[in-house]
Amino acid sequence: MEDMQTSETIHPDQIDSSAASITYKDIGSVVRYELRTTHIIVYGEMVNYTILFPGPSVVRIVGSIQGHSADIAPTPALLPYELQLGWSIVETEFWLEISRGDIVVTITKATMSFRVSFGGEEVCDSHELYYAGKKLRCRGAISREALLYGLGETTGFMDKRGEKYTMWNSDVFDPHVPDMESLYQSIPLLIHHHPGGTYGIFADNPGRTVFDMRTDTESYLIETENGEIDLYFIGGPGLKDVVSAYSTLTGKMKLPPLWSLGYQQSRFSYMSQDVVLELARTFRKRAIPCDVIYLDIHYMDEYKVFTFDKERFPDPPKMMKELREMGFRVVPVVDPGVKIEEGYNVYEEGSLKKYFCEKPDGTQFVGHVWPGASVFPDFTDEKVSRWWGDLHQFYVDLGISGIWNDMNEPSVFNSSSKTMDIDIMHQNGGNPKSHGELHNLYGLLMCKATCEGLGQLLQGERPFILTRAGYAGIQRYAAVWTGDNRSYWEHMSLFMSMGINLGLSGVPFCGADIGGFVHHTSGELLTRWMQLGVFTPFCRNHSSIDTKGQEPWGFGDKVEAICRKYIELRYSLLPYIYSLFYEASQTGLPVMAPLVLEYPTDRNTFHLSDQFLFGKDMLIAPIYRPGTEHRVVYLPEGTWYDYWSGERHHGGQHIVAQAPIDTLPIFIRSGAIIPQTRIKQHTETAEWLQLDFNVYCSGYLEGEELSTREFMLYEDDGLTDKYETGECNLLKVQCQRQMGKLSIRLKYAKSGYGLGRKSLIFNVHQLGFVPDNIVGIERVDNMEDLKVHASGWYYSNHNQKLVIKSEFTDYQGVYLEIISC
Repeated sequence: MEDMQTSETIHPDQIDSSAASITYKDIGSVVRYELRTTHIIVYGEMVNYTILFPGPSVVRIVGSIQGHSADIAPTPALLPYELQLGWSIVETEFWLEISRGDIVVTITKATMSFRVSFGGEEVCDSHELYYAGKKLRCRGAISREALLYGLGETTGFMDKRGEKYTMWNSDVFDPHVPDMESLYQSIPLLIHHHPGGTYGIFADNPGRTVFDMRTDTESYLIETENGEIDLYFIGGPGLKDVVSAYSTLTGKMKLPPLWSLGYQQSRFSYMSQDVVLELARTFRKRAIPCDVIYLDIHYMDEYKVFTFDKERFPDPPKMMKELREMGFRVVPVVDPGVKIEEGYNVYEEGSLKKYFCEKPDGTQFVGHVWPGASVFPDFTDEKVSRWWGDLHQFYVDLGISGIWNDMNEPSVFNSSSKTMDIDIMHQNGGNPKSHGELHNLYGLLMCKATCEGLGQLLQGERPFILTRAGYAGIQRYAAVWTGDNRSYWEHMSLFMSMGINLGLSGVPFCGADIGGFVHHTSGELLTRWMQLGVFTPFCRNHSSIDTKGQEPWGFGDKVEAICRKYIELRYSLLPYIYSLFYEASQTGLPVMAPLVLEYPTDRNTFHLSDQFLFGKDMLIAPIYRPGTEHRVVYLPEGTWYDYWSGERHHGGQHIVAQAPIDTLPIFIRSGAIIPQTRIKQHTETAEWLQLDFNVYCSGYLEGEELSTREFMLYEDDGLTDKYETGECNLLKVQCQRQMGKLSIRLKYAKSGYGLGRKSLIFNVHQLGFVPDNIVGIERVDNMEDLKVHASGWYYSNHNQKLVIKSEFTDYQGVYLEIISC
């Protein structure tokens, strides 16, 4: 029986009050300031400030306790940046004013409190620092109407006001509940949003960091314990501006291989080669699209990384060949713990070259994980990272191009810290630091080593990395899933807030285990979670050992049919999804986004945690309670269409959406252009030779004005890095509506990838009139005629849908003019 807490846990004699007894003191006043070439140092009685300008809308303020030298070299979370010069300083009797461009930092000399303004708007209200020994606390005011977003995959609802979190990557197998202060990812970005202005504050501290929005409802507290607090203030004015600027600092996601956007199946574990192959054959026999099968730890020989168990998996090359012939990719798990065993080449080579983490006395740190006694690579040393990356030749030789990094918090099976001892010393590029100072970087640096190693070994093919642990900047190297959730309806609901805030924290490629990892799912829960899961950026079904299998066919024909329907819908939408990922790789904005991102002044969107936007134009409102066949959905301003029925709704209101078990409420924004393609059993290329553009018109309602909407379709080979040298296309699709006429234009904004596309289909929904003429296109009598004609158009009075087939020659574009009279 698992250890269980009882009321004894809250016996008054056992309550730890040490944290409450810490007394923070004022840091005193300004003593003097000093101008350096690239920055300003303001010296105080107890704390010094170092002020730098890393970007046009960013100011960095590093607070360091006297005697602690401020480290102004950015951590690996950030991309290298060029400091902005040309700042000025003005001193009066009461304050110092440091400015550059439209950024002004005002420091009150008596208390060293400071304010930051961007563009003349003082959006960052008063901030004060306090100290207690080596601990530093920053107190920042929260505006009365403000919402607090970000902080990555933390539990709770979207708004973090009233919550408290500790940024300390932790392997949490306990059920994830709102009072969990730490999970696997630590992304210390807090976004302060209110209608008058938005700013972000990024606390770049890879050691233990606390964000406390609970102790004082009118302020947030950020606490560190290593003698330094490193704060980046990121100006808006809007929410999108903050997310994009943060992503410029910490890096944007690279475009992933197309196959990683398909449906993926996993279990802890598919125990043998025969089981894996039978799983793959079953997917194809049942015609359920799937691209990826995962191998959890049982594929290894005694859980040794870079090995296969010869009894369970006697012929990996043969297995891989058969899987690839069926269109499957394999992603094996690789953990950081290396088994201590004589004759095991990874352990012996790493030990000989002193590549593993060491105690202060120079001996290896040993911790127990799946293989038993294990050692752990020191990924802060570039030599170690290159060595680790090169080890992946073992997988590349088998045709593997995706790796799953797990247990990389790092997790250690001990009864105290559950991770490495905090006094372990990391080489840190020649600037040794303790594990306590760098803990949250471990997973990020492991993914960096894996991604860069695979990138070199694959010789032009894009790698795919999935990780459980990470820090700010993880999006440059890996997709993220939210760890060991459970088959609870509450956990399905919880992911929506997690996914939304991960997106706002610079991580567009994220998801949760569909169906839940631990506990036993039900057919209804799997159905509803699958409906949600196909509209999350990362789409994987994963379940734990000794739980009921969660394959789509495991709960009868009805559940299987519904799962197939939604997985097929995802595959048909891959042109749309891939284009969203391209946009995210350019802007840093999320694929799965809160409504507040597009409607930042609509107060009805501020707290919405149970519905989201998939791109700008698709609103997804999952059912996340059992036995429920309807729900309230908020539709923001504009006109919205029910995806299934075509029913039109005015925005700015709440509606009741009917949702029987086979229906996920989906709404399309008026003016949207949604590309779809034909369903296949797995991904091939992103060429989209068969392509439909769904154009959603709002009809000609009284008072509507001329409007133009557009969509940018992205195309490349879906597999290699040739797009980086121009082998890709951007096809701009533009729809302009005015009274009596609708025009659709397609033109390449960029053309560098050859296609064999012959025609395009345009489905114009809710046109609102029967066309009199479409310039250059002949009318046909029925839909069947469109299949045999090179071009033509047909209008259905039944659903007010116009279908146009147009010839298409690469790079010449298309112009359609639809006239009502």
